[in-house]
Amino acid sequence: MPTLTAPSLATPALLAAFTLILGCAGATSSTRALPAADAHAVDPLFAAYDTPDGPGASVVVIHEGRVVLGRAYGLADLQARTRATPETQYRLASLSKQFTATAIMLLAEEGKLRYDDRVVDVLPGFPAYLREVRIRHLLHHTSGIWDYEAFVPDTQTVQVKDKDVLALLSRADRTHFPPGSAVRYSNSGYAVLALIVEQVGAMPFARFLHERVFAPLGMRSTVAHEEGVSTVARRAYGYVADAKGFRPRDQSPTSAVLGDGGIYSSVAELVAWDAALDAHTLVSADTQRLAWTPPTLPDGASTRYGFGWFVDEDGGRMRLSHHGETSGFTHAIVKYPEQRLTVIVLTNRAGGEPWRLAQRLADHWLGRETQRREWPFETTPNAR
Repeated sequence: MPTLTAPSLATPALLAAFTLILGCAGATSSTRALPAADAHAVDPLFAAYDTPDGPGASVVVIHEGRVVLGRAYGLADLQARTRATPETQYRLASLSKQFTATAIMLLAEEGKLRYDDRVVDVLPGFPAYLREVRIRHLLHHTSGIWDYEAFVPDTQTVQVKDKDVLALLSRADRTHFPPGSAVRYSNSGYAVLALIVEQVGAMPFARFLHERVFAPLGMRSTVAHEEGVSTVARRAYGYVADAKGFRPRDQSPTSAVLGDGGIYSSVAELVAWDAALDAHTLVSADTQRLAWTPPTLPDGASTRYGFGWFVDEDGGRMRLSHHGETSGFTHAIVKYPEQRLTVIVLTNRAGGEPWRLAQRLADHWLGRETQRREWPFETTPNAR
């Protein structure tokens, strides 16, 4: 399988991404490095992906600003027999939500919107029955709005786009609960957030992400993909297993919605994203702290979703996590910001539990035995 373990890296571009050192000298860490000679001990964890004829996985472990493990397994494209590499680009599904949230945070820091603005006052066409929904509610999944996928019929052939979500939401006439009073994961919220970025940022959402997030971080291949507009250079195609093996399942009627899941990226370029989070390159430390602080509900109940991240405590450590699951792709990211440890697993197959693999790798670097640790999303449906 293609392997990248520092310092032996394949290309200058990858070298630049994979040797990024963060300027956080004051950070403390209880993690430990995996000796290079033991790196192959990771391979058995990914045996299901390490096959010559099946879809694969790309994996990266980032510790204290350095890639301490980078590996890839299996195929990115079964028909062309293209091997997966750390530079293979996967559709991130719900891992995209952290980028959508960051776009909103950039606009908030510039004073162009406020988290407590009513969406109906910011976004033309937002259904009037949702007049009490605030931008903050969308970020935290506390809006109570319906998931647009509930209104997409199984017979749909034309792909839904972000702009179509408003019409789909108009088919309902109430929220699941009063906005701000409970939590219900809804992809609609992040599609609407992308529309707010377009409205307030005065440019298409994909362009905003490119100009304000991806390009400044040197993420040259990462893209909010629009068919016929943008390209994905090293694209992984999605698959699903059946009785005869693997068959293509790369697109669904909702694959073109960008705000909740339409970004393509690679573990190689996500190293730069992780560095920006730790160094507060895009938004201030105070804003990032806000994004990693779940709200308390009016009845005093605690929640576990910040802005684009699930947030919980694991053994006294703050843990950030998310999984992404859409047609033919399943992914996971787990991040311990105080320990400066991040694990990302991207796969181009439906099913599997890459979050378990990510947690096992994180446990190793945290220097502890792996044990069952429930991720926050596991009681939350539809984490696209």
